[in-house]
Order: sequence, then structure tokens, then C-alpha cells
Amino acid sequence: MAKLKVTLMKSTIGRKKDHIATVKALGLKKIRDEKIHEANPTILGMINKVDYMVKVEEL
Repeated sequence: MAKLKVTLMKSTIGRKKDHIATVKALGLKKIRDEKIHEANPTILGMINKVDYMVKVEEL
């Protein structure tokens, strides 16, 4: 599996509750917070849901 670096680029203030929960589940708390995840279907679905708030780089 490939590794993905996920970075929160936009604030969660004023977003839908399920989008905020998805960002938290990805382990992101503050803007410019970064986490590395395996590229599995669960993580890819979460990233797809909040793609307008995060930046994804393949490692």
C-alpha cells in the first residue's frame, strides 16, 4: 500500500458536523496539521469526503 500525507488546509469552523468528525478521525486538529496514512479504501473515502479542506501528497 502507498503512503499518503494528509494536510489540513482550511478551518473546520462552520462546516457540517460529519465533515468535522471526518477531519478529526483523520487525526487532524489545526490548520497545517499533517498525518501519514496508508492508502486503503477507508482512508481514501474519508479524504474524498473532505477533499475541499485537505491537501494530499503521495509518499
